[in-house]
Amino acid sequence: MEIAYTLAATLAAYLIGSLSFAVIVSRLMGLNDPRTYGSGNPGATNVLRSGNKRAAILTLVFDALKGFVPVLLVKIYGPRFGFGDGTVALVGLAAFLGHVWPVFFRFVGGKGVATAAGVLLGIEPLLGLATLLTWAIIAFFFRYSSLAAIVAAVFAPFYQLLIWGGGPIAVTVTIMGLLLVWRHSANIQKLLKGTESKIGQKAAPSAPVPAPHHPGGKHGHHDQHRHGHGAKR
Repeated sequence: MEIAYTLAATLAAYLIGSLSFAVIVSRLMGLNDPRTYGSGNPGATNVLRSGNKRAAILTLVFDALKGFVPVLLVKIYGPRFGFGDGTVALVGLAAFLGHVWPVFFRFVGGKGVATAAGVLLGIEPLLGLATLLTWAIIAFFFRYSSLAAIVAAVFAPFYQLLIWGGGPIAVTVTIMGLLLVWRHSANIQKLLKGTESKIGQKAAPSAPVPAPHHPGGKHGHHDQHRHGHGAKR
């Protein structure tokens, strides 16, 4: 029965993680789908590019909560079902994977920064705070959310291993860190090229659709002929 309970908790965490709040909040607030502008990433940073700070904050909070709450519930109520660190690690990873590959949104999700932060806070508050502080320092000095996320993702496993040791929790933190860096591969290329958007920068407007061109059509020949007569005059 313990295995069945563990699988049920893991599945529930994945389904909760699959709720893409960037899309949900944007729809409820009458905003454009965040997958259609900016980086196309359904996350709080991209929602902020819409210019609506409230929507971005709500997205950030709910994306973090869907990682934090499942882990916290397992830590509080899990012992009566025989859950240990292994189940906590599985549930946290499942919530994160749900955000990255959400079943409710055709498995196209965000990068997972906020959800990973929520998972870390649920696993060990000090680990989560240390990782968030790392993100905040890099973001403050460099103004790049992606760079801050990459640095924090790299440091989080080291914090876990150096202070709290190995085990299944360390495995989950390491997997999340590696996936976060991988999910930011396009951002790494932009950072190297100097084209990455900074925090708070609004999404660029869509390029205007060019007018149809008829180089060999009758209208084009007629207009050219008419303008030619005008030039002679």
